[in-house]
Amino acid sequence: PLWPKGAPGFESRRDIPEQAAEYWAKTINNPSVTVYLPPKDKATGAALIVLPGGGHRLLVIHPEGTDVAKVMNPMGVAVFVLKYRLFREEGSPYTIDHARQDATRAVRYVRSHAAEFGVDPAHIGLMGFSGGGEVVDLEVYQDASKDPHVDAIDAVSARPDFQVLIYPGPLGVPETIPSDTPPAFILAADDDECCSAPPVELLTKFRAAKVPVEFHLFQTGGHAFNMGFRTDKAAIKVWPDRLRDWMSDNGWLAKRP
Repeated sequence: PLWPKGAPGFESRRDIPEQAAEYWAKTINNPSVTVYLPPKDKATGAALIVLPGGGHRLLVIHPEGTDVAKVMNPMGVAVFVLKYRLFREEGSPYTIDHARQDATRAVRYVRSHAAEFGVDPAHIGLMGFSGGGEVVDLEVYQDASKDPHVDAIDAVSARPDFQVLIYPGPLGVPETIPSDTPPAFILAADDDECCSAPPVELLTKFRAAKVPVEFHLFQTGGHAFNMGFRTDKAAIKVWPDRLRDWMSDNGWLAKRP
């Protein structure tokens, strides 16, 4: 759990059971990270905090969460799958800003426990799929200074060192990209009716701000191709290799002394 007594202001809801089925989870009232650590002999110190998609109605927790760990752990990357609150779920008392608070707290939590997890506190990335990508944008660009302060973790920096946006949706895209924005890896398919425009818009803004960005737009692939396990597209099957290469080229996979 991200907070010892539950999410601030909603502590009374923390024991409401989550619902889950073959690939999804929902009814998230006690936000948490599930930790997947790489073998110690392969660990690089790099970490990805992963926000699955699901349209803010549910979390595609396995294809866009645990599958990330299956791919990235062998590359030496620690993976933290975030269960964040869902503002579009029927009967939800939350707003999308509560999801943003969960992502902010997750970065602070992982960074404050970096030594325990064998993570380099300067090599922490925030990764989001679809609606999870929208929450990443909100976490990166929205002010967190008015968030509830619960304990010492809330004094730790919530700025990710890099961001990974996989077919992100339109919510949270800022008017402009600040010059101190963390570098980004952005990937989508051109035939994605939902989420091909926001990545292109972000690319334009990153270039205008002269912030480092790597951008991949596949010809086909549609939406929600996850980690490429369930596609017949050759380029989509191996897209995680492009993420590995980008992280390597930027030094995040090089273990520091």
